[in-house]
Amino acid sequence: MTSTEIVELRRVIGQLRHCVSNLRGRYGDVAAVQRLANDVERMDIDATELVDMDSTPRQREAPQVEREVVVVPDTPYDESLWKDADDEGLGGYRHRT
Repeated sequence: MTSTEIVELRRVIGQLRHCVSNLRGRYGDVAAVQRLANDVERMDIDATELVDMDSTPRQREAPQVEREVVVVPDTPYDESLWKDADDEGLGGYRHRT
């Protein structure tokens, strides 16, 4: 995130906090307002984590994955594998009776 994005995010979180405070004054401490307040707090925590991530250098490494090599032969497939199979998109080979 760029510093402009972080500043904008912090500003918007501040506006949300103010709106939730106004809602708490109007509706009291009902469950919906508590959830909104919790969401705003969580967003603030996440924004702080993003700032911390930008300030600490890190190396990105691909996860180590065990891979299995599957050999596919170049020889033609057995024609009997396709017996009674329809080709999608071509309307099939079966004739309606």
